[in-house]
Order: sequence, then C-alpha cells, then structure tokens
Amino acid sequence: MRRPPRPVRSRVLNRPFVRPSCVEPRRPGWTRVFACLLLVGGLAGCAQPAGPARPWIGQAFSTQAVSVSHPLAARAAMDMLDAGGSAVDAAIAAQMVMTLVEPQSSGIGGGGFLIHYDSKLKKIETYDGRETAPASAVPGLFLDQRGGPLPYRQAILGGRAVGVPGLLRMLEMAHRDHGRLPWARLFGPAIRLSENGFPISARLARQIAGDGLIHRVPAAKAYFHGPDGPKPAGTILKNPALAETLSAIAARGAEAFYSGDIAQAIARAVSRAPHHPAKMTLADLAGYRAVKRPPVCSSFRYQKICGMGPPSSGGIATLQILGLLEHFPLTASGPNSARAVHLIAEAGRLAFADRKAYLGDGDFIPIPVQGLIDRDYLADRARLISPDRANEGVVEPGRPPGAKGAAYDGPSDETKGLSTAHMSIVDRFGNALSYTSTIESAFGSRLFVRGFLLNNELTDFSFRPDWRGRPAPNRVAAGKRPRSSMSPTLVLGPDGGFRFATGSPGGSRIIGYTVRSLLGVLAWGLDPQSAADLPHAMNRGGATEVEEGLIGVVDALRAKGHRVAVSGMRSGLQSIERTAEGLRGAADRRREGVVLGK
Repeated sequence: MRRPPRPVRSRVLNRPFVRPSCVEPRRPGWTRVFACLLLVGGLAGCAQPAGPARPWIGQAFSTQAVSVSHPLAARAAMDMLDAGGSAVDAAIAAQMVMTLVEPQSSGIGGGGFLIHYDSKLKKIETYDGRETAPASAVPGLFLDQRGGPLPYRQAILGGRAVGVPGLLRMLEMAHRDHGRLPWARLFGPAIRLSENGFPISARLARQIAGDGLIHRVPAAKAYFHGPDGPKPAGTILKNPALAETLSAIAARGAEAFYSGDIAQAIARAVSRAPHHPAKMTLADLAGYRAVKRPPVCSSFRYQKICGMGPPSSGGIATLQILGLLEHFPLTASGPNSARAVHLIAEAGRLAFADRKAYLGDGDFIPIPVQGLIDRDYLADRARLISPDRANEGVVEPGRPPGAKGAAYDGPSDETKGLSTAHMSIVDRFGNALSYTSTIESAFGSRLFVRGFLLNNELTDFSFRPDWRGRPAPNRVAAGKRPRSSMSPTLVLGPDGGFRFATGSPGGSRIIGYTVRSLLGVLAWGLDPQSAADLPHAMNRGGATEVEEGLIGVVDALRAKGHRVAVSGMRSGLQSIERTAEGLRGAADRRREGVVLGK
C-alpha cells in the first residue's frame, strides 16, 4: 500500500500543504502510460516523479508537434495538423475541446493571448483577446460599504466579476490571418465529445470536489454535481448545451456568440446572477473587439525573445528578469544552486516593483514599454542586485526612459488566477504559436451559461482604485482590460527562425514559471522537459518562493537575508523546441498535459 501524503508546513505562512505522492500504481505497458496521461494532474512539487517515462521524452518529431494541457485537446489539435491545417487551426480545435474537458481552466467564456510566428515572413504577431469591463463598471467595483477591498473569494462569485469574453473574437481574427482549414471543421471534435461525453479526469474531479462555491450557483451545481454530490473521476460527462452552442458558432462565426440568443443568455446570466448581479448589456458584447498588438521583444544570449505586451505584464516582466540576469554569471552555478535561486529572486523582485507601478491597459494609461526593457535601464537596475545579500523590504520602482512618473497599485491577493491553460504548437509549414487562455480562477464566476462557464476576470483589476494618493494603473474602468500575467513566449534564433515556444498557467506566478523554462533551455542547455521539471523559484515582491525540490538551499537563502516560503506550485508548462534533431516537446508533470507529433 502507498503511504498517505505527509503534511508539511509552509516556512512563511505556517499553513499545512500536502506533499503529493508522485508514484502511480504499477500497470503493464501502454495501459500504465495511458493511465498516467489521463489521470495524473495537479501534482505540485513533483519535479522528478516516479513511474513510467512519458512517451515523448527523448523523442524528436520531424514535421509537427503539439504540447497541450489535456490529452483529448491535444488529439484534436493533431487531427487538424494531420489534415493539413495550420498551427492556428490546431489551437482553435484544441481550445474548443478544452472548453469541455478543462472547464475549470479556460473556455469560450473567457479570454487569452496568442503569439504567432510566420515562417515565410519570419514575422511575429500577437493577438489580444483579453476580456473588457462592461460599460457599467466603476472604479470602486470591488470595495465594500466601508471603502475597503472585498475578500477575493467573495469578489469572484457571480455577475459583478464577469468581463466581456474575448476568446472567440481573437481566435477568429487569428484564423482569418493564418487559418488553412474551414472554420466550421475546427469545431467538429469538441461537438462530438460534447454529445458523446468524456471521462472526468482525476484532476478535474479533485477540483470539483474541492470547490466551495459551485453548489451556490444552481446551473453549475446541476452540471458538476450528481445526486450524491460532486461527480467523481471516470464519470462520463455529456454537454449537449455546449454542442448546440459550438454548432452555432461553427456555422455563423464568432458573431453567433456576440449577438443573438447566446449573447442574450450571457447578459441575462450576469444581470440575474444569484450572487452579486451586475449589468452587462447586448451592446457590451456586440462592441467587443480583439486587437492585434505589437510584440514586446528583446535579446538574451543571442536569441530574440518575444512576448505579449500590455495589458499583459508577462512579456515585459519576463524580459526584464532575463535582461537583469544577463549581468551575472548565472551559468557558473547549476539551476538549483542557492546562487542561481538568489539571483533569479532578486531580478524578479525588481521586475515586480516596476510591474506594480507602470503596467495595466495601455489604451488607458501611458506605459513606457520600450523604456522598461531598455538595456541601459536594466543595466542600471542590475546594480541594485547584490550577489551576497537580498533586498528585503519595500523595493521602489525604477524610472525607465519615457516614464512620466510611477503610479502605484495597492497590496493584491496573489492567489488570483491560479487556473488558466497553455499550449504550444508547431505545424508542418514551420509556423509556431504560444497561446495562453483563462477564465481567471478555477471555474471562473461559477455562472454556467449554454454549456460553458463565464469568467471572473474583472477581479484581475486592482481592488483599490487609488494608492498613495494617485490612481492605480490597474484600476477598474468601463471598457478597460485588466492587467494579466499570462506570458506566452516565442524565441527566435540568430537566423530569425523559430527556436522555442513556452508558457504556463498559474496567476502572477506564470512569469516565474516562464522565466524558469526559458533559463533552463537558453542558459543551462537543458532539453524542454528537463527545464519544465526544474523545481520553481521566484520572487513577486515579497517572500522568495521555492518549490520543495529546492528545500536544500533554504538555509543558504536565509543566510543571504531572504524570507523564504516553501510550497507547492501548480505550473502547467507546455513547450516545444526546434533542435538539429527535430522538434522536442515538454508537458509539465504537475498537470495532465501531453505532447504529440510526427
């Protein structure tokens, strides 16, 4: 018999968390592998889990590959590539399946960011499908009657937290630019699975059982719970309502979602929500527009790294951390050494100080994008990093070129947005994409409409509209997009060709997860899976956070002055690297993603 998980204590918060067991019961051959792919998910802290090697580890694919957060969604993506489709076609098919099989993470009721590389033009484009606040939104949306911020768990439930979904408009825009297969064909796998049903995975079952809010929303409870309570793993879950919704979108395009019956159902669900009803109008939905933004790019070790610009903070913060680390001999120590963790944490501390001061929706506030990643500016900021001592306490933001003065966000709840999903895809034509999508917290607002969940994305805004006497850069405003940490990233080699795609879910920790993946491949020369397996380390402006695999360096970090928090981290890195041998993929063992290819 396996021993039960052993409770341990967080070094800072003194809260118990469970050391997950990474050992699966032994099963013969492919039965065991298949069980691993479908049932193992959410294993925080399992840097090197026991059990079978995943089939793609060590395998190089010659023409095309997908790394997707759920096996059924990955299969849908590969089917589109096999049919001659593009990376964008594959991403759309996978996303529609994920709306069904990973409803807690992402779906058509949410939004996302997509970065695309065109192999013929050697050009990167970024697509913004971030949700927007409805016209009724006001700066004090998440303040209580005394003017203080609402508790996060109270704020996420119901209509008040719902932003206008942007996912479908964004995917339709990307398909117009880069699709090869007919739009309607991309919905086939998700429609069939919705009608025929799919087995609830162990990860989804755990999240349903552990969620304390689903039962408070009748439509969500009716779908996720049975007569005996939360539906267990292995239950065949059918969703005919989603099949009908996807069929309408397949036939009439995204407009079927933003007008007509579906839009009316969304507006009605928000305005008649059993908790915190709010006003979202048909005009809010009809007026949503996806936006093509300029990519944010810089160099690191002779590679060009491109990410998503505002309203995401992910691209800029990632490039800042890498730019700061270029001033230190990082590779002189191993990735899990106290020195490497110290430098990564200190660079993150500085980047998050700038993030709080400058980043939000660039359509509403001036953002010195190029100044924040300016090499001279980062060289100056790097002088604040001591190789021997942590900068504990309040770290002030810098003054990058083009800045008109820093604003400030108040304290935030860093447990926000721990859901989300990521995929990386390379097609036979050499095109590549990195794509992160979300409904914010697990199960979003818990409002269940026409077979899908609505997001709670407005809680990504700053709850305090003002701080230190100035408007917060990420304050709520009508039509505004909340600041995000999603960090889909593409790396180009010195020849301008595709080199690496990566990204992860995980709230504001996404930035640290993505940096760790990039450093693993580009600084330490690891293969993508080994980089994804690295135990995580980061600093988001407070304690230095490390995963259990780094517990051996905690004393050394404390000796340098760090406050250290040891905890599980639920990353979900999905990566693909082009090498001389072919395409190599990675899927984070902490979740249930897979890599497929040819």
